[in-house]
Amino acid sequence: MTQTLDWIDWTVLIVTLATIVGYGTWKTRGSKNVQDYVKGGNSTKWWTIGLSVMATQASAITFLSTTGQAFSDGMGFVQFYFGLPIAMVIICLVFIPLYHRLKVYTAYEFLENRFDLKTRTLTAILFLIQRGLAAGITIFAPAIILSVVLGWNIVTLNIVIGVLVIIYTVSGGTKAVTVTQKQQMFVIFAGMIAALVIIIGLIPDEVTFTDAIDIAGATGKMEVLDFSFDLENRYTVWTGLIGGTFLMLSYFGTDQSQVQRYLSGKSMKEMQMGLLFNGLLKVPMQFFILLVGVMVFVFYQFNPSPLNFIDASTQTVLASEYGEDYRALQDKQAELFDMKQRLSLAYAKDNNSDTKAQLFSIDSLEKTYRTESKFLIKKAIDPEYRDEYDRLKSELNQLIDSKTNPGSQVYLEKEAELKTLYKDAAKDTQTNDRDYMFIRFILNHLPKGLIGLLLAVILSAAMSSTASEINALATITSIDLYGRNLKEDKGETHMVNMTKWFTFGWGIVAIIIACFANLAENLIQLVNIIGSIFYGNVLGIFLLAFFFKHIKGHAVFIGALITQVFIIALYLLDNFEIINLPYLWLNLIGCVIVIVIANVLQTLRRN
Repeated sequence: MTQTLDWIDWTVLIVTLATIVGYGTWKTRGSKNVQDYVKGGNSTKWWTIGLSVMATQASAITFLSTTGQAFSDGMGFVQFYFGLPIAMVIICLVFIPLYHRLKVYTAYEFLENRFDLKTRTLTAILFLIQRGLAAGITIFAPAIILSVVLGWNIVTLNIVIGVLVIIYTVSGGTKAVTVTQKQQMFVIFAGMIAALVIIIGLIPDEVTFTDAIDIAGATGKMEVLDFSFDLENRYTVWTGLIGGTFLMLSYFGTDQSQVQRYLSGKSMKEMQMGLLFNGLLKVPMQFFILLVGVMVFVFYQFNPSPLNFIDASTQTVLASEYGEDYRALQDKQAELFDMKQRLSLAYAKDNNSDTKAQLFSIDSLEKTYRTESKFLIKKAIDPEYRDEYDRLKSELNQLIDSKTNPGSQVYLEKEAELKTLYKDAAKDTQTNDRDYMFIRFILNHLPKGLIGLLLAVILSAAMSSTASEINALATITSIDLYGRNLKEDKGETHMVNMTKWFTFGWGIVAIIIACFANLAENLIQLVNIIGSIFYGNVLGIFLLAFFFKHIKGHAVFIGALITQVFIIALYLLDNFEIINLPYLWLNLIGCVIVIVIANVLQTLRRN
């Protein structure tokens, strides 16, 4: 079942997006030289830098996926950002003074000065691969969700989002990205604050905001800090402070989509203040977005929620041979709803420990039902999966009939294969409904006008991130690859025009990637996983440049190639569950390995 927007929502949505695109195009028309087009004429104030840096990171994925993450798992994801303030201080003290002194257009110019052309080129190519994929995902993420929920054609949505971004980014370059991101962040802040106020207003009158927090806490949703060293947990204080710091150092210190934001500053002080502004506000901002997701969870303690937030998948399974099984799960969930509504009201009044335990138990049981529903949906939409499940289940039953020891190797292997099938079902694009939760809530429960505003928030966030990415991709292609390999100086006009063409080209590439993309992970995790595969290696290269003066370019180049292969192998081993390694640790491991290998190679070369 798809949703039809009211004319008020269409008006709010179209006017908001048209204003942003029109303002950005008009305000920044007519850049005459590379300095203006790539570095915005070095005229940006610190608060604009701070907002632009935040907007670049705050893609549509942030609002769709982070709220879904909080709805399912609570506030713990905020630990992912604990390393960000530390990274901002280090970048302000080490990276920015160096970039400013050398007057570079890109972060990778410095690497040629320090090492050689091939190291600069390799690092630029690693960036282009990683950020090119991410640019497509930042378009695809909101497009696939809006297409499913609203019934819009996904290819059309990809093209619309991409073309809107291309218009003003080609026209005004870095300055266009920066000035539009101020408006986009205003829309984002206004929309999310309005959403939280409305959500709290939809909770029963006798339940105060404090009561709502208590109810969320009773089900474990307000557990922010996890000090364990358990590698089963992706998000702990330690992964955030250690792995997160290395990820943020690499992202904000070496990723051109971010570096380009603060290189446009009027002075080194403006650049540093802009990053510190981001460091102070980013964690509270993410906490606030997660809190919105938690409040939606509390809302559904008093209002019925679907087993799965993807209507198309629900209709598919109901029409299949598993329809009766799915309806049985729906009936069980309905029984749970009556209990959790009554217990939530009771807990709001007395905070009784027995009631708390019952609420936690109900939430755990509902999670089990949601997992089983995904399994049924997966079997209904994928005959090959169903056949594989039936085969494994039959083999396991044969082992049971033959009284095979449940602790034997063959028995445990069959159980592990079945467990893997369950996990595959939970991650499938057509069953993994976390990222659909918030948009479904918006469309079903928020008033007219606000729906249009929040859709504008989602699309504005997608546009701001994509604009920064294709702007950075074009700059790297123009400055680090094309311009660096030109045999003769073609002049400022030629380089500006070529950068515009590269911007247009990367915009088209992002649209194409979006049209062929497929997501199996939670969206915000997928983007961070892609970054973690590359960022640690790139950060290690920069740290070698900063602090290891005896290391030469050849050792770094070979070390970076070996490290990248090793990190990709580690990720694949974890993905196939051969090892257990939370992806945030890839940033630290990649950084350390390239430093160690480069030092070893340099020592061998001297000897």
